[in-house]
Amino acid sequence: MKHSLAATVLLITLGLNGPLQAQNRMPTIAPEKYDETQKKAAAEFLETRKTPVFGPFEPLMYSPELMTIARSMGDYLRYKPAIGTTLSEFVILVTAREWGQDYEWHVHAPIALKQGIKKDIVDALADGRRPVGMSVDEEICYDFSIELHRNKRVSDATYQRAVLKFGEKGVMDIIGINGYYTFLAMAMNTAHYRVPANGLTLPRFPD
Repeated sequence: MKHSLAATVLLITLGLNGPLQAQNRMPTIAPEKYDETQKKAAAEFLETRKTPVFGPFEPLMYSPELMTIARSMGDYLRYKPAIGTTLSEFVILVTAREWGQDYEWHVHAPIALKQGIKKDIVDALADGRRPVGMSVDEEICYDFSIELHRNKRVSDATYQRAVLKFGEKGVMDIIGINGYYTFLAMAMNTAHYRVPANGLTLPRFPD
């Protein structure tokens, strides 16, 4: 639907005009404009991750203390979780799909494929379908994660199955991965953080 110039300006102001709204929320702060707290957080990020601040951590730089805590949590949940990095990538994709988070999908779908998650499974997740042909471990992680996102709790049967397979530590890490990437999705969705040009995006579902 086309809008008059005045209506378009109003829609942009209210944040209701599609892709243009991304330009008006939490733009990436240029490093030369960092305050002292931001400089410290960016230096710690570079030292730990061996790369400058990127992705979801860019909008989080508006609260650099929070960004540093989030980065630290991600250091464990992404790289050292009790369930292993392949299943963690699988859980990240479930979370990205549930939150319609393009940047998470853009980054983690290729990683998941390299880690050994089947393309048919990745494609099913992108479409919002329950994947066919999941391994037992993937099925447990999928059911647990989907119940958390959609029901806001986990059934006794799903919990017991996960504990028997991964132990309490593994179960808590599954919860942590879902929660952490939900937090990042909330931050990026609020900031309207964009994927790079020609980056991977998720199919949109009807409202």
